[in-house]
Amino acid sequence: MSPSYPKKPMSIGEHLRKKRMELRLLQRDLADILGVFEGCITYWETNRSEPQINYFPAIHLFLGYTHLKFDESTFRGQLEAYRWKNGLSHKRLGKVLGVHGSTIGSWENGDSRPNKENLEQLEMLFGK
Repeated sequence: MSPSYPKKPMSIGEHLRKKRMELRLLQRDLADILGVFEGCITYWETNRSEPQINYFPAIHLFLGYTHLKFDESTFRGQLEAYRWKNGLSHKRLGKVLGVHGSTIGSWENGDSRPNKENLEQLEMLFGK
């Protein structure tokens, strides 16, 4: 393998580079798979930027795993895991639930809790 092959990937870019190199794909091949520009792959792999949340479902599908860790034993962890696994920003999930995106952030930070109606909506989304 190339010296740039990450033996112990830490960042999402290193995870992507490792898998891409194992599959002997070019950056442009991975860009086509993920539906992004080749420059995005370069920036991600060199840790100059990170993918936006909406790309994470495709990234996790490509990798075959999620590199993110969530404490899904808590409401906050379940909410954060749901957003990331589904590629939803605070704003987009807020639209689904009929609340402002900052409200989602407040729930994730533990600054506030959803009302009964929103909690029921979230439980349906979480599959409970």
